[in-house]
Amino acid sequence: MRWPGEWREGQPPPWWPEGEPYERENWRRMRARFMRRMVSFAVAALIALTLFVALVAALVLAAFNAITGGGSPPLAFVIAGIVVLLLLINGGARGFRRIAGPLGDLVAAAERIEAGDYSARVRARGPREVRALGSAFNAMGARLEQSETERRRLLADVTHELRTPLTVIQGNIEALIDGVHPTDETHLRAILEDTHVLSRLVDDMRTISVAEAGALALHREPTDVVALARDTVASFEAGASAGGVALRVDAKTLPVASVDPIRLREIFSNIVANALRYTPRGGSITVTVSSRGDELAVAVRDSGEGIGPEVLPHVFERFTRADDSPGAGLGLAIAKSLVTAHGGTIEATSTLGEGTEIRFTLPLADRAAV
Repeated sequence: MRWPGEWREGQPPPWWPEGEPYERENWRRMRARFMRRMVSFAVAALIALTLFVALVAALVLAAFNAITGGGSPPLAFVIAGIVVLLLLINGGARGFRRIAGPLGDLVAAAERIEAGDYSARVRARGPREVRALGSAFNAMGARLEQSETERRRLLADVTHELRTPLTVIQGNIEALIDGVHPTDETHLRAILEDTHVLSRLVDDMRTISVAEAGALALHREPTDVVALARDTVASFEAGASAGGVALRVDAKTLPVASVDPIRLREIFSNIVANALRYTPRGGSITVTVSSRGDELAVAVRDSGEGIGPEVLPHVFERFTRADDSPGAGLGLAIAKSLVTAHGGTIEATSTLGEGTEIRFTLPLADRAAV
């Protein structure tokens, strides 16, 4: 599923299921056409009813005249009335079936979704307007189904991630109470570190949730992105040197960008920290900052172990990480949320044994203010 900030004119809306064909519909025009169709159907039904009444009256008059010995209506008139009436009834019945059948399917599918079965789908059939309604209903069902799956997975992942620090904190406190460990600074500091881990996890989850809901407030200001990138990378130099990893920034003078510097620093930090975690001793990490038209382009390239093709499509999802990773698997998910909130895009490419490159773009100017 696409993220809220990724929608572009002419593309499917953010909630449109991945892989499903999309044809943008003009719903206002379609609604008007559907109403005209309904008016035409009503007029045809009224004409059929009028002919039916006239035909019955003619037959009654013919029977009355036959009994009283008077004249009778021409036979051709009666036959023509019957033929026209039958044609109208047949056409009306066919039109009613074309609309009533798909609408009946929609009602049944809506009842299933109301009962919690989000896999309910309908076959798009009938007039174009009804087919479009069926396709929109299927897209809505797919969105609900994917949201429910994401909700359950998120609940399971959060529960799993919270359990570890809480278990450690509980075990340490019980050991202090039972006298297994002395109540000294060393053991209390270990408990404090675990509370910090817990606090960071909660803060990360809040950042992702607020960003995905489109409610993340950005405090944009003119920012020298190159200087910000160098300062952020410099904070990792000690750790990179200790791990034997070469860390450098490749950038030239760029126009000042209208971004949130705190959030942009967080993007840089999460991506560089992730690259540093998977780059072995003797490897290198290069942060390239450039401009491309009215966009800022950043690439973080490492010479690490790379990401498998089965994992690569999911690297920006919550809690996606290697089995031996010490992190919670939220760094790249947060980076994606913050890039999207800025109106940018982010992607990853990787080759096993050669390394990974994370690229993202941000608009140099605040497009919402233009």
